[in-house]
Amino acid sequence: MTTLYVRFLLPPMYEAVLPQLIALLGEFSPTVEALPPDAALVDLGGAVRYFGRDAVELAAVIRVRALALYGVECVIGAGPGPMLARMAARTASPGVTRVVPGDPGAVAEFLAGQPVAALPGVGAATARTLCEYGLDTVDRVAAAPQGTLQRLTTARIGRELHEKARGVDRTRVTPNAATRSTAAERPFPRDELDPYRHRRALLSLADELGARLRDGKQVCRSLTLTVRYADRSTTARSRTLPEPTAHTTALSTAAYRMYEALGLQRARVRALGLRAEGLRPVEGSARQLTFDPADEKARALEAVADRARARFGPGAIMPGRLAA
Repeated sequence: MTTLYVRFLLPPMYEAVLPQLIALLGEFSPTVEALPPDAALVDLGGAVRYFGRDAVELAAVIRVRALALYGVECVIGAGPGPMLARMAARTASPGVTRVVPGDPGAVAEFLAGQPVAALPGVGAATARTLCEYGLDTVDRVAAAPQGTLQRLTTARIGRELHEKARGVDRTRVTPNAATRSTAAERPFPRDELDPYRHRRALLSLADELGARLRDGKQVCRSLTLTVRYADRSTTARSRTLPEPTAHTTALSTAAYRMYEALGLQRARVRALGLRAEGLRPVEGSARQLTFDPADEKARALEAVADRARARFGPGAIMPGRLAA
């Protein structure tokens, strides 16, 4: 086994520490793929020989360092490839590394009896279709002919199911993969009831994320709003944007609508967080043209603000509502 799937048990609103945890994994292997908001894949193919320790021993060292340096516990699965490492981590517990040995017999034993939905890439609709025909476990899918699986689904999905159910994993750990999400948070100095201050925090979050995306020449496809209350409970809402964007106005409008949909009444809010997901390069992303001069003016001002921030710092220019 050469692959680890590490899921960090991050407290709510604590996603900002993920880059430091990814850097920690980079001390053991140069082949690390970040899986925001709380996980990563690590290829230990060369690290096992370099450190003279097996994957389980290296996982124990990673767990101890993450806990000692950042106070974060983690759940770790180990397997011969990313798919089996992910599946092993689902049944692992903090402090114990779940291992899937690399020999075919052990892989078949691990997969036998697991629900078909446990296979990565199998969604609810595909699982429901397979279960209607009695293919509700991985070993039953493995015993079905590939042609049958392709008739029930599609040619591509049927072929992938046929391979995955037998433990064949063609995916690889991709180092330095593009970040799939980015997040920001705003804790309040005291539990805040004022909706006006809540909206100012949302505008600040949207402004920060928009500037960060534009600086990285990226756009996002969806937003997730997380509200943490005084009793430490949280509420999360997600919204798919009409089009991929990094425009602050579009981000703040979506954030406002998610906040208003919660219908908070005198809620004691301790912190607000906003996460941009589905990041992709701005090249190739289409934008709906508009004849609204206000929108074009806002985008022009946004470009000027970005140049000012790049030259004089992130606080050089900001929306008027945030200046006080």
